[in-house]
Amino acid sequence: MSGIPRAGVGRPLAALLALTAGAAIAVTAPAGEAGAAPPGPKDVTAVLFEWRFDSVARACTERLGPDGYGYVQVSPPQEHIQGGQWWTSYQPVSYKIAGRLGDRASFAAMVNTCRTAGVKVVADAVINHMAAGDGTGTGGSAYSKYHYPGIYSGFDLDDCRSAIADYRDRHQVQNCELVGLADLDTGEEYVRGRIAAYLNDLLSLGVEGFRIDAAKHLPAADLANIKSRLTRPDVYWKQEAIHGDGEAVSPGEYLGGGDVQEFRYARDLKRVFQRENLAYLRNYGEGWGYLPSAKAGVFVDNHDTERLGDTLNYKDGSAYTLANVFMLAWPYGSPDVHSGYEWSDKDAGPPNGGRVTACWSDGWKCQHAWPEIAAMVAFRNTAHGQPVTDWWDDGGDRIAFGRGDKAYLAVNHTTAPLSRTFQTSLPAGTYCDVQSRRPVTVDGSRRLTATLAPGTALALHAGAKNCA
Repeated sequence: MSGIPRAGVGRPLAALLALTAGAAIAVTAPAGEAGAAPPGPKDVTAVLFEWRFDSVARACTERLGPDGYGYVQVSPPQEHIQGGQWWTSYQPVSYKIAGRLGDRASFAAMVNTCRTAGVKVVADAVINHMAAGDGTGTGGSAYSKYHYPGIYSGFDLDDCRSAIADYRDRHQVQNCELVGLADLDTGEEYVRGRIAAYLNDLLSLGVEGFRIDAAKHLPAADLANIKSRLTRPDVYWKQEAIHGDGEAVSPGEYLGGGDVQEFRYARDLKRVFQRENLAYLRNYGEGWGYLPSAKAGVFVDNHDTERLGDTLNYKDGSAYTLANVFMLAWPYGSPDVHSGYEWSDKDAGPPNGGRVTACWSDGWKCQHAWPEIAAMVAFRNTAHGQPVTDWWDDGGDRIAFGRGDKAYLAVNHTTAPLSRTFQTSLPAGTYCDVQSRRPVTVDGSRRLTATLAPGTALALHAGAKNCA
């Protein structure tokens, strides 16, 4: 096949996708735009990046359901260009479920298995564009740029046939080509209907949410129209609209349709954990000018940002682990836990074609199952709806806070032990520190005394009283 393995401009697609950022100006959503169902009290999503569907199904049963994850996000299921790189999944050639991660039957079986385990499936949906180049897709469909037989022809693509050059120009951002990919004319009636038919097909198989890839490259009104055609127009809807200073398109424009991923959260978290003080996190979220908490999707890293270095990633040791622990304990946004694989080549696709036979083997990192991270999912579920209480910090990288009378977290992001007595709002009793798996006593004055080793946390919640 021929295609654009480097997006035709000499840079990895991962790097170029990171340029798709939006401005910080708050803009009111179009009138009449349908809202999306909120994620609910179990709002943590495990993002199993480039996992085969049969491997996802096993993870739902063995880990995600028991650990309390509400959602699992799977990589794009539609047919795409061939190739070993991860980003081939983001160059669709048809709407058949026929990618490298599994066929229609395995996808449907995965959705049913996850639902039985109490985990809802979110599908990463690539609806802004089609593939560049020409060849035969992973499901056998022949294609060429601007011509996808049985689906789209040149009449269905935007008239701008050049790459986006200026992100301060709204017309270019939403009508020209993202890294050379064929841009769909989502203002066209047929295109809107065809995209909605694909999403409705996924809904018919039991999908309960979508992550809209490259959302800022589609006008909010176009997305609202597409969403209104769904059999479930209130389906959970999470949009990738990246913040970028001085740019024409604002993430705030998409708030009327559902959640919007808040990229500033992850970028700033890296800066705080690496160069500043955790004490600054006391008002993290809306206090930092971010999107409203009820509409924000947050993460420590994702598949793009971990490779580009603008967020923390699995190579950052305890800082990465503690950032995830903090995210899951802190009541801002709905969190994604990225779970991917080791890489040195930033373009490299998944080990074993996406098949995960066991966590922590063959390069699979399985961050969703790291004990420190997995334990915080139940912490978050237990603390749902509770305010931040009993904040303490030393002015530097040692902090602690409660979540009402339901939970309490202390973090020691230094190279020395932390020993002190903490004031909490927890009822007196014995709790299990879900980080160390050791019992901790809260006295009649609701205080606890503990020593935290360097680079560790202590986490107590009302749902974990026994460490056995």
